[in-house]
Amino acid sequence: MRLRLLALPLALAAVPAFAALSPGVKAPDFTTRGAIAGKVFKLTLSAQLKKGPVVLYFFPAAYTGGCNQEAHDFSEAVPQFQAAGATVIGMSTDTVERLAKFSQEKCAGKFAVASAGPRVVKAYDVDLGQMIPDPMTKKMRPATNRTSYVIARDGKITFVHSNLSAADHVRLTLEAVRALK
Repeated sequence: MRLRLLALPLALAAVPAFAALSPGVKAPDFTTRGAIAGKVFKLTLSAQLKKGPVVLYFFPAAYTGGCNQEAHDFSEAVPQFQAAGATVIGMSTDTVERLAKFSQEKCAGKFAVASAGPRVVKAYDVDLGQMIPDPMTKKMRPATNRTSYVIARDGKITFVHSNLSAADHVRLTLEAVRALK
């Protein structure tokens, strides 16, 4: 019994508090490297917003079950996002080299995925609070929470969904993009 009581505070301390940015807040601009269909390029949020709203979704790690499914689901819905005038961008703390491969295999080359450095992770308040091994370098790296933002053309966040389950991110962000019109 005593052991269970000691374990409870430790278990609670291991659960991160998710506090994503709120709707109405200006989305922090950033420039990073991303990839689409395996081709690496410089990605700047402000340049993407000139085309229309952006769905910016953070995911914990490429090539994991939920992240693979979420990438597939977003790739299947890209035509619907495009019809609503939006661009989809996925982000994680994976290296751009790993994301280039992921963009081909799991995103079907339909949308960009980009590497989120510490400043972007902090600015968007998406630190999962856990370190995971990088499969390429074998070094530990931070992971992001699964958080999806819809950012209007004016740069303001209009919708946020933060949940480690990948199940509703595509549906809810698509509804939010459609509501912008």
